[in-house]
Amino acid sequence: MYELWLMLNILWEVALSVWPMLLAASLLWLVLMGITLRSAGARWSASLPSAFLIGCIAAFAAFLLLPQALSSTLSDLGYWVDWVTLIGLAMAVGGAVAAYALPLLTIRRELGHR
Repeated sequence: MYELWLMLNILWEVALSVWPMLLAASLLWLVLMGITLRSAGARWSASLPSAFLIGCIAAFAAFLLLPQALSSTLSDLGYWVDWVTLIGLAMAVGGAVAAYALPLLTIRRELGHR
């Protein structure tokens, strides 16, 4: 349990150090969602499978690339917390990519139908 608390504490400290970028990314996503919501013919359901697939590909790529980005390798992950952290980070990357892809694909699809 201590490892999980330590991991959350580290995550919080990292978030505090990059809060301007997190705020800018959040505002950009809100703007994209606002543009998409204002579109009269936005078909979210048509873009959802593509956004999900893009998010899954990004999560898989993050799973493979994050250890190298942190000067490590997959073979260095020997403790279950390491694996859970890597899987969680990869899923977070995939979710973020899918969250941005959904409004972008919806806007693109709508512009293609005009």
